[in-house]
Amino acid sequence: MKMSVSLDGFVGDSHGQKDWVFKTGDEESLAWSVEKIKEAGLIIMGRKSFETMAPYWPTATGPFAAPMNNIPKALFTKKGFRGIDPAHTTTAEQSSSGTSWAKARVFDGDLAEGIRELKAQFGKPIVAIGGAGFMQNLIATGLIDEYHLAIHPVALGSGLSIFAGLEIPVYLKLAEVKVFPKGVIAQTYRI
Repeated sequence: MKMSVSLDGFVGDSHGQKDWVFKTGDEESLAWSVEKIKEAGLIIMGRKSFETMAPYWPTATGPFAAPMNNIPKALFTKKGFRGIDPAHTTTAEQSSSGTSWAKARVFDGDLAEGIRELKAQFGKPIVAIGGAGFMQNLIATGLIDEYHLAIHPVALGSGLSIFAGLEIPVYLKLAEVKVFPKGVIAQTYRI
């Protein structure tokens, strides 16, 4: 799992906004985040995040664009998935960039079962990104092996937490810490 988190433990403010991530980051913390995404053989997320990101990334530029467009995707949904608008992936300029979005694998059954199925396949790591609700459900499965958290130097006071509603404590072992120039602290935890 790869997430940006405020000092007080929120992944989004009370309206779900995440602009604070860009205001508090720097080039080195951005490079760390990009590298964590590049390590993936598969990027997974919930339906809402997928539907927000799929139209954006095929025409995006910047350091995240290549890995976000080239790495295969899978999405998890409880409410069905209507697919993405083919207009986002049909022009010559966009066709190669939108392929991983257009061909995303859809899991609409049990989340834990889907994660176990993906983990049983040989390949590079699976990286989970996305919203608080999906992460809460993913954490509840107990199937995350590593947590890559970029702790940003901002307190939001309230917001969306990926650890809200835990039924049992999740005990983690700190494996790595990196401190970046503007105060972001990258922490990697393992189970």
